[in-house]
Order: sequence, then C-alpha cells, then structure tokens
Amino acid sequence: MSSVEDYDFSTGDAGGSLTYPSEAGQIRKGGYIVIKGRAAKVIDVSTSKTGKHGHAKCNFTAIDIFNNKKYEDIIPSTHTASVPNVARKEYSILDITDDDHVSLLDEAGDTRDDIKLPTFPEDMARNLRAAFEDGKNLTCSLLCSMGIEQIISFKEESE
Repeated sequence: MSSVEDYDFSTGDAGGSLTYPSEAGQIRKGGYIVIKGRAAKVIDVSTSKTGKHGHAKCNFTAIDIFNNKKYEDIIPSTHTASVPNVARKEYSILDITDDDHVSLLDEAGDTRDDIKLPTFPEDMARNLRAAFEDGKNLTCSLLCSMGIEQIISFKEESE
C-alpha cells in the first residue's frame, strides 16, 4: 500500500480547465468564445437559417481580449463551442523593474513578481511606468484566461 509521502502535492493548481463547453447557439454578443486557441470577446453573432442539410449556423465575430485581433468563426448552432474561463483581479503596484517585470500586491497581502508590462496597447507600458515613476500609488487590473495573464488597465489609488 502506498503512503501520502509517495505523492507530490506541492503544486497549488486545482486542476481547473481553461475552457468549458457551451452550445454555440447560447453564446451571445458580449460573451466569450475560444477561436483559433485564443480567448475572444464576441462583438457580433448572426444566425443563418437551417438549410438543405439541416443545421442553423452561428457566424461569430470576436476580438482577442489580449491583443484586439479580430477573429471570425462559423459553428453549427447545436454543436459545442469552447468558452474560456476569464478572471479579472485587482492588484496594487509595488515596483516596476528595469527588465519590465511588475511587482504586485493583492488584497490578502501576497506579492507576485512574474507579470511583465503589457505589450498591448503600445503606449500602456510607457504610461504605466511614467505614472509609477511620478510617485503615484497605482492599482491595476489583471486579466487571466487560457494560461495568459496580462495587465489590461491601471488607475491611481484613491487615498
């Protein structure tokens, strides 16, 4: 019989999936969908009527949530589409290093140093660094989906 010492429980991953299944006909404008392996926000959905061979089709137009690239996909409305698990977290910015890593503090008092300055939009990293170097207390929103974590916005903390 094996004992608990034989297993490695050191990782903190709960084993949650990056996506969950949803019927394509249930995904609406403003929702999220995975297209070409990327998490995207649906900006337009049009549904065609059933044709000679049966299925109504959903034509999705969506924008990547991390780089604003536009994607399109056509999926039969009764088929399953992947919907990404998207989480938004708020952090206080403690420091920005010379190699563009950001030191973050959450509400529980835990720090993270593994997030880099965002590359999209082009001027956000420059504006964030300038605001931090001016001595402002800043908070940022971190968007997490499909194994990607990126700062999507920042603002000055109200005292």
